[in-house]
Amino acid sequence: MIDTSTSSLKILAAVLWYSGGLVLLFKGGSLLWQAVALRQGLGWPALALISALLIGSLKVRFIFSKSCRNNLRRIDQLPRPRWWQFYRPGFLLFLCAMIVLGRYLSVSAQGNYAGLLGMATLDLSLATALLGSSYVFWQAPVQASSR
Repeated sequence: MIDTSTSSLKILAAVLWYSGGLVLLFKGGSLLWQAVALRQGLGWPALALISALLIGSLKVRFIFSKSCRNNLRRIDQLPRPRWWQFYRPGFLLFLCAMIVLGRYLSVSAQGNYAGLLGMATLDLSLATALLGSSYVFWQAPVQASSR
């Protein structure tokens, strides 16, 4: 009952990956619109959005795709997969800490134009990185023996 298949773990990993990307996309978009509401004009918000997309694209290329592949490789190597092993415990703790910190920073940025733009850039760059690197889940299976 506790054991599962590596396919199930990969689906759980993809669901969490996509969920994080979508939540950050909507949160970042909301923060960006709050900044626009504080000050009319799209100059700085447009720069924040372009920066987020560029930074996120770099994260896809150099960090997130590799991390995703490594996790899929790790899942393939599990001798007896269990449902909670779709990510390592340390990653899940880090994720929880990032959620709490992100929430705190977003609340702290309320009413502050620069703070809203900064948080929107951060959230949208992470959303771009997560959603942009999700193609790894749909590629041909990662080889367990290659490192």
